[in-house]
Amino acid sequence: QVQLVESGGGVAQPGGSLRLSCTASETIFSTHIMGWYRQAPGKQRELVATITTGDRTNYTYSVKGRFTISRDNADNMVSLQMNSLKPEDTAVYYCNAFRYGKSYWGQGTQVTVSS
Repeated sequence: QVQLVESGGGVAQPGGSLRLSCTASETIFSTHIMGWYRQAPGKQRELVATITTGDRTNYTYSVKGRFTISRDNADNMVSLQMNSLKPEDTAVYYCNAFRYGKSYWGQGTQVTVSS
């Protein structure tokens, strides 16, 4: 059974920063595209950022320049550094591993941006 274990999240003020991390088994981490998605109340889940095994990254337009996704191959960990947070970044964030049309998901972690 594939497990993606997330940590981080919480509450931040507008303009603040948070960091999310997700660990996976080495088999999954070394062969899958890793990414972060988010789902705000009443909205569909949307892609935030992805990173390939070759460290190629992709971001949704609304987070470009503010969020950074990275991989730590030693710890089988993918992280999402979120800076300059906005209230509209409030959502449940999910770690994702994807390969050949199949996705695995973490349990989700809440990020709330509020003054």
